Amino acid sequence: MFGKLYSTLFFILFFCHEPSDAQRKKETLLSEKVTQMMDWTSKRSVIRMNGEKFRRFVKAPPRNYSVFIMFTALQPQRQCGVCKQADEEFHVLANSWHYSSAFTNRIFFASVDFDEGSDVFQMLNMNSAPTFLHFPPKGKPRRSDTYELQVRGFSADQLARWVADRTDVQIRVIRPPNYAGPLLLGFLLAVIGGLAYLRRNNLEFLFNKNVWAFSALSYIHGSSQAQFVAETHIVLLFNGAVTAGIILLCEAATSDIDTGKRKIMCVAGMCLVMLCFSWLLSIFRAKYHGYPYSFLMG
Repeated sequence: MFGKLYSTLFFILFFCHEPSDAQRKKETLLSEKVTQMMDWTSKRSVIRMNGEKFRRFVKAPPRNYSVFIMFTALQPQRQCGVCKQADEEFHVLANSWHYSSAFTNRIFFASVDFDEGSDVFQMLNMNSAPTFLHFPPKGKPRRSDTYELQVRGFSADQLARWVADRTDVQIRVIRPPNYAGPLLLGFLLAVIGGLAYLRRNNLEFLFNKNVWAFSALSYIHGSSQAQFVAETHIVLLFNGAVTAGIILLCEAATSDIDTGKRKIMCVAGMCLVMLCFSWLLSIFRAKYHGYPYSFLMG
């Protein structure tokens, strides 16, 4: 009787404690992986992975975090121009998440370069770059975990929407300031000011009628009952410039080109629309006396 009792107690103790030990080991391993991923992220917002890191921290369980990986080929001999642009946008997204107040260990961003992890490309049967994949905490990636690069482009804002679709994590994209435009404008104004200062004793050209005839609208007939031939060309030119400005603004809002170029397009489009529309209103006021509205120019 006591033998059966001891056997039962031994059976219960053995099989009750064995899963507990396994669970404890699993939690310890998971904690070590999360700690290591957080340590890497504190140094680089995008973790650089090779085959060994990929198999250990992405493929192998346990894992309670999502990993967004960009598979790329950045070495010069690969001649992948789009890879560099996509890498810049991916880093903008990762930095926005890293320095966000909502940053947690729920998601991580990583990259695998072909020359550092060609075995990973072979493992996933991948033969093109750049490619973005999401590895969820549980299970294998689905079709929707592959980013549709050809359809959505690779801007950081589009990637942030994809991250939100896959994980419900909202990332506000914050881009680093670009001082190229203001510096260029300041340099141009400094050059103009310097030239004007050097010729401060000979500024008659500023009062030359032929120089300012176009901007002063001297080729505009002063009545609504007549119109010069040159006036038709001037109005046509201004309307074309307004149209070009609107096209530049639309392209700046929807294009996937470099962010700096988009900002230049946006500023140029706004200047064209504002200045040329103001000139058109000035022409209208010059021809229709008493018209009360104006913009920028009286």
